[in-house]
Amino acid sequence: MKKEEKNNGVSLFSQSEYLIDKDPIEEIFALNLGDFVAENLISEDLARKIGANVKDKKLGIINQLKELISIYSMQNTLCVLSFEGSEKQLIFTSIAHSVMQMLEVGACHIYLEKDGVLELVGTTSSCQDKYLVDENSPVGRAFISGESVFEDVVAVPMHCNISSIGVIVLEKSSDKEINEEYIELVESIAVLFATSITLQKNIDEANKFIKDEHSTVSDLQHMRAELTALIGDLCDYQQNFVENLANAVDTKGGYKVSHSQNTANLARKICKQLGLNEKTTDLIYYAGLLQNIGKIALPEKMFSTTGKLSPEELKQIQGHANVGVHFLMNINFLSEVVPYITYQKERYDGSGEPEGLKGQSIPFGSRIIAVADAYCAMTSDRPYRSAMPVDKALDIMKLEASVKWDPVVINALEKVVR
Repeated sequence: MKKEEKNNGVSLFSQSEYLIDKDPIEEIFALNLGDFVAENLISEDLARKIGANVKDKKLGIINQLKELISIYSMQNTLCVLSFEGSEKQLIFTSIAHSVMQMLEVGACHIYLEKDGVLELVGTTSSCQDKYLVDENSPVGRAFISGESVFEDVVAVPMHCNISSIGVIVLEKSSDKEINEEYIELVESIAVLFATSITLQKNIDEANKFIKDEHSTVSDLQHMRAELTALIGDLCDYQQNFVENLANAVDTKGGYKVSHSQNTANLARKICKQLGLNEKTTDLIYYAGLLQNIGKIALPEKMFSTTGKLSPEELKQIQGHANVGVHFLMNINFLSEVVPYITYQKERYDGSGEPEGLKGQSIPFGSRIIAVADAYCAMTSDRPYRSAMPVDKALDIMKLEASVKWDPVVINALEKVVR
């Protein structure tokens, strides 16, 4: 391998010794592996293993397919939805309820396509249980066009670069239009689920090819190309989904700036100051983006008032993290950030919630997010007060170190923001 290629993820395996027969399809596959390395999806060692030259071309591609399948399945870090057939309706109904709460719409229905018919798989209320894939309904038109249709209902297609699999339908609760940020969130959910479900179907098909002794090299190459493309797309769509979800949280929370993004950025800087590894830093960054996830399920009016909240409203807001965690638990690739979000309201002295954890027993990610969130909140404008000066916010937080906050994290914060 050329020396100048070693630090370039995109061309890492281009024209390398690991290609088979130097043909164009193999070159494209090698470039995809290089992209995986550049995006920290896989290590260079694993990429070399997947791309290793094997004299038997068919056996080599089968080994590559097995490794690609293991990447997707590995610790569920890429898997979005995972359930048995009997659980499909339960999972999609749970997601439909979460979407309805987040958007404050009248109802949400999820349809999946089967043999030219869009069949209901999850809903929040009684509705039509199937639609034909044709132009006679907004649901059918959305599926065919691959674009959202805005009529009496909003129909958002579940599609990816390879196929369309279904439609998410939103019923408005009033004449009020749905916020654009919320539509973008549903569109990102739709493309994420479509890509994940399509990828799972392709993996099932790939396993059949692997077991079939009559499968051809061409069939295996085609399947490998689709798997690498879908895995790469899935990584992009996951990040897009998390960012849209954070934007929607901020919109509903009434923040004038992107509070979730600012919190995540500051948490990342604190991680680097503390010398945490890249994977842990990335997980804490995602948790920072989603640390106020539960607010997406609360009514906007709670955040727009400058008056005193009722006891019921206050209780709802105080318990908002549990609502968000319930939503994230249905999405496998975010499972690793759930503990960070769940325990962000713990206090260093053990007087916090939900478990009263103390000191080092609180997940380190939770301690970092708690500090970053509080600092960003203090130093940003809110509907009921102006932003606090940096020095004043730091002084307050330093006084509460070892009570509310981890003193090690507070020291790192001061070094980052001074």
